[in-house]
Amino acid sequence: MTMPEEDTNTSRALQGLENSSSSVRLQAVLAVGTAPDPRFVDKLIERCAIEPDFYVRDMLTWALTRHSSSLTVPKLIDELRSERAQARSQALHTLSKIGDRRAWPAITRALLTDADDEVARSAWRAAVVLVPEGEDPELAGVLATQLGRGERETQLSLSRALIALGEVITPILRAAMTDPDPRVRQHAIATERLSRNPEAGFEFAVEEAKRIVALGTTGQEE
Repeated sequence: MTMPEEDTNTSRALQGLENSSSSVRLQAVLAVGTAPDPRFVDKLIERCAIEPDFYVRDMLTWALTRHSSSLTVPKLIDELRSERAQARSQALHTLSKIGDRRAWPAITRALLTDADDEVARSAWRAAVVLVPEGEDPELAGVLATQLGRGERETQLSLSRALIALGEVITPILRAAMTDPDPRVRQHAIATERLSRNPEAGFEFAVEEAKRIVALGTTGQEE
C-alpha cells in the first residue's frame, strides 16, 4: 500500500532531523518550520536537548515559534526540569522567543541561579521578557545575587538583563557597589556605567569599574 504523500514528507523530515550532516538537519528544520505540524513538536523539543550545532539549535527554536504556543509552551516548561543542561537552556531560550507570559511561573530562582552558565544566562534573558508588571523589583533582587559571577560574557549577559528592567535596578546596584566582594562591586559599577552610557560598551565600563574599585571608592560620587 502506498503511503500518502503527506506522510512520506513527514517521515522524510523526521529522518532529516537525525541526519549526521548539520546542513541536512538545518534544511529539515527549515522545512518543518515552513509548514508547521503539531506532530513535529515533540521531536523538535527532543532535538533541542541534544543538537550540537548552534545554527541548527537556533532554527529549532524558530520552528517551535511557528507552532501554537498552547501546544509548545507546556512541553517546553516540562523541559525546564530536565537533568540535561542544554535541554533547560534551549527551552528557556525558546520560551523567551515565544514570549507567552503563562511561562513566567516556571522561571524559578533555581533556574536564575543555575550552576550552568548557559542555563542561567538563558533564564535571565527569558525572565526579563516574561516578567509581569510589578514583579520586576523582586526579579532584579534575584539577578543581583549573581553579580560578579563568571567570565566576561556571562557578566555582560547579566548586566544587559538588569539594565532591561529599568529604574528598579538603581537602589540594588548602589547596594552592590558596597559589597565586601570586589568582583561584585566591580560588576555592579560596570553595569551602572553601561546603563548610563551604553554607547561606550561593556569593556570600557569594566575598565572604569576596575579603576574605581582599585581606588577604593564606589563610583557613586562621580
